[in-house]
Amino acid sequence: MFRYGFNIKTHSGQRVENISIVAQSQPDAERRLRQMYRSCQILECHTNTSASNLPRRTEVLDVESVISMICAQPAFEMPAAAWQAASRHKAGAL
Repeated sequence: MFRYGFNIKTHSGQRVENISIVAQSQPDAERRLRQMYRSCQILECHTNTSASNLPRRTEVLDVESVISMICAQPAFEMPAAAWQAASRHKAGAL
């Protein structure tokens, strides 16, 4: 996939710059552009190869490592006095 940048003039004569479209080929990018801007005039088209050829993320989510990270964190402990006060407050509310 490549990233194509377009500068166009719309049907009404307004200039639109820096439209970025990701596509397999320039004709495909132009087809997508004309779906958004019907009857536009393409003033300039350039290919941005540096951003389009970045390596894709290949890491796979390892559920076991996520679970071990969660288990390795210390559990939240409420002091006994605070626990008793909270339970009395709940009992009084009923």
